[in-house]
Amino acid sequence: MKVAVAGGTGLTGRHVIEALGAAGHEAVPLARSVGVDLVTGAGLDAALAGVDVTIDVSNVTTLKRAEAVGFFDRAGRQLLGAAARAGVRHHVALSIVGIDRVSTGYYQGKLRQEEIVRDGPVPWTILRATQFHEFAEQILERMPGPVALVPRLTVQPVAVREVAEALVALAAGEPQKAAPDLAGPRVESLPDMARRLIRTGTVRRRPVLPLWLPGPMAHGGLLPTGPGQRGTQTYEQWLAGRRR
Repeated sequence: MKVAVAGGTGLTGRHVIEALGAAGHEAVPLARSVGVDLVTGAGLDAALAGVDVTIDVSNVTTLKRAEAVGFFDRAGRQLLGAAARAGVRHHVALSIVGIDRVSTGYYQGKLRQEEIVRDGPVPWTILRATQFHEFAEQILERMPGPVALVPRLTVQPVAVREVAEALVALAAGEPQKAAPDLAGPRVESLPDMARRLIRTGTVRRRPVLPLWLPGPMAHGGLLPTGPGQRGTQTYEQWLAGRRR
């Protein structure tokens, strides 16, 4: 297949491109660095010429609802409009487990993205996955002070490589709408993940202070609630790779 990957130069996108190559498919990254702007649509029609399947792992770094909803709305509509014009037969989108239970600005954007996919002109599959092993590091990067305030969350982290492989497998099949949730093999405490990451010496050493959050987020709202795929790489195994 010829597969276009929206966000193909980002963390997830790079793994998707690699997994597509390993499976014998032709990958086309869609990103500003290669002349494609998802928000304005510039370069999309040319990039999607001859493409069979699109995989959307595009992202925006914000916690603000207006910014997140605005990005996913515009990017989703541009991508699906161009995909329909190109005759793309299957659109696969990556989403997040729990976004309909946990209300944050960013998750409102992901919900808008799912809505656009469901109502769009291209047959689709949405895969919801739990947070990546990199989640604790991303939280620490947003905490510049001498103490890291890390939300007291329970998560089930999954390897981004395994998510990418699952997306590629879905892309090779028929559209199935909502795919079973994908999660990691073990439930973890986010503050504990942050402390263990700090002990590897690969991020700045400082105390971690758990921060209580109200609502479903603090009570397993980010965990899968039914059967589905489970990854194999544990967070501890991921940390071992960081130490090396």
